[in-house]
Amino acid sequence: MVKITSYKNFNIKKVHRGSILLIGNFDGMHLGHQKLFKKAQIYKRKLKLKIGVITFDPIPKMFFNKKIKNYRISNFDQKIELFKNFKVDFVINKNFNKKFSKINCNDFIKKVIFKKLSAKFIFVSNNFRFGNKREGNVKLLKNLEKKYRYKIINPSPLKKNKKIISSSVIRKLLEKGKLERANRFLNRKWSIEGIVKKGRMIGKKIGYPTCNIDIGNYVIAKPGVYAVSLNIENSKKKLKGIANLGYRPTFNEKKILLEVNIFNFSKNLYNKKITVNFTKFIRSEKKFNGVDQLRKQIKLDLIKAKKL
Repeated sequence: MVKITSYKNFNIKKVHRGSILLIGNFDGMHLGHQKLFKKAQIYKRKLKLKIGVITFDPIPKMFFNKKIKNYRISNFDQKIELFKNFKVDFVINKNFNKKFSKINCNDFIKKVIFKKLSAKFIFVSNNFRFGNKREGNVKLLKNLEKKYRYKIINPSPLKKNKKIISSSVIRKLLEKGKLERANRFLNRKWSIEGIVKKGRMIGKKIGYPTCNIDIGNYVIAKPGVYAVSLNIENSKKKLKGIANLGYRPTFNEKKILLEVNIFNFSKNLYNKKITVNFTKFIRSEKKFNGVDQLRKQIKLDLIKAKKL
């Protein structure tokens, strides 16, 4: 099993100094990110260097705009698992706070990239910005290559139908219910990972018990019903089911919730961590005139989900 060393700051072990560095949020680890990581792997093999990633928590955009709550495509644990696929050796998950946000861009290059990390190659996207007031960019990094003895690699962005694949594009696709396209751009099924919490037991009362999961900071995909598959922590068995992501208007609820009904499953999953993989968008959420109408619709949704 691939083991990644995780750091909270830039004081890394000597063995990780002088590595290939990839810097960014890498939210979702989509095809565009994967292109960058695959190129880094080539350098790793040729030059026998280690690969490190600098990423930020919270995502800077969420730090600067506190009103943004539901934004993330994937959480940190998921991101680490995806990094393993690309032979990453270490990750620096830097806390993005007020002090760090005010670091001068030149100081970041000199004191962090050069003195603390001694990076040999730095992989970044064309739109990468850093430092106080986002004054640092790829041009500045390139201008200082010789002085600080590193090389900048910034491949052209990956495009599909002349549009750049980005985390922003994928968020919009999910919000519009265009799940299959989002999944293609991610090169996997979009998923939400969370702890099963005790709810109001409404599903059980109407004959369809569900696992209730608070979606935390995940982006709110289009509210509605989805065909899903599931992974339960410490279990290799893959389950299938149907999920409702929404506000449950029939019961006048206000908070977004993910409810999952697992096919042919009756075990207690309270406080277990599960991963819900979204396969297909079935229908939009709507308000029903009572429980009987809702029960009939759920029956139809189940038939459709099982076919899918």
